[in-house]
Amino acid sequence: MINFENMTEKTIKSEIIYNGRVVNLRKDEVTLPDGKRSTREIIDHPGAVVVLAQGKQENVIMVRQFRKAIEDVLLELPAGTLEPQESRLNCAQRELEEETGYQAKNWEKVYEFYSAPGFCNEKLTLFFAWNLKKTKTNTDNDEFIEIIEYDRKNIISLLKNNKIRDAKTLIGILWWLNR
Repeated sequence: MINFENMTEKTIKSEIIYNGRVVNLRKDEVTLPDGKRSTREIIDHPGAVVVLAQGKQENVIMVRQFRKAIEDVLLELPAGTLEPQESRLNCAQRELEEETGYQAKNWEKVYEFYSAPGFCNEKLTLFFAWNLKKTKTNTDNDEFIEIIEYDRKNIISLLKNNKIRDAKTLIGILWWLNR
């Protein structure tokens, strides 16, 4: 019988398989709670933020972009990866302006959650931003983004028609609809 109070795995050996620009991949050999051994493939990620920015008439600012990993275009909330030594709030402020051309006067930290803890340690922080002011976008050279605003009625329709398929966006939108 497994003791659920002691469900940790002890790392015996860790091997870096790949060091990338955004993520690293490692293979860990672990001892399981029952004493047996196994391996875990883990993606190390620096962390990220997601921003639910509420514009005028309570519209939500969203972005549409192609995602190579799934070979499709997704409708998402603005988001991005932390830079070294960057605070989560500074990252959220930077990403909102870079991707949408908006700055927000008010910020609230809503949730922290993991994107895919079965194989990745990426922790995301959801921020709510409001009292927006339009500036200009400043996307990365490899980002091609369409900015779209949706009201509550359209957001609900998008959900009902499975048009929002990104997990971080679903978490943010469902929080917003139920707050």
